[in-house]
Amino acid sequence: MWVRLVSTLARFGLAAVWLVSGWIKFADPTQTVVAVRAYQILPADLVRPFAAVFPVLELVLGLIILVGLATRPAAVLSALGLVALIAAIFSAWARGLSIDCGCFGGGGVVEGIDARDYAVELARDFGFLAMSVWLVVFPRTWFALGPGSRASLSAAPQPTMAE
Repeated sequence: MWVRLVSTLARFGLAAVWLVSGWIKFADPTQTVVAVRAYQILPADLVRPFAAVFPVLELVLGLIILVGLATRPAAVLSALGLVALIAAIFSAWARGLSIDCGCFGGGGVVEGIDARDYAVELARDFGFLAMSVWLVVFPRTWFALGPGSRASLSAAPQPTMAE
């Protein structure tokens, strides 16, 4: 039963992360462009299209996770997105850039960003990644709509590894 509880909390937590992050970026597209540009990873021609599409993808992913449709595939996509974000943050840090990640709004070049700031951002994102991996392994949760994601609310023991 505790596995279902942790999975359900992870599902709702990840949904909140993607929905809040996506909504903040969607609501302020100009700042999202600034944040994406600050990483200096994408060619200039791709910054605006990426900044326009990424918040929509975050919102869709958040909604899918929230309602519990295809939880395992959504968790895999979540993990892949977080690995890409972690790699981008590591890249910015390694190249000596002083940027706010823009994960939850804002973003861009900011003076005074140091190793501690990057470590905190990365620790947070590794925590979100752990939630995603948990849901890949244990995708069955309470209050899910998808048949492959739904867990019984009964107190009867449920299999944990043969998901």
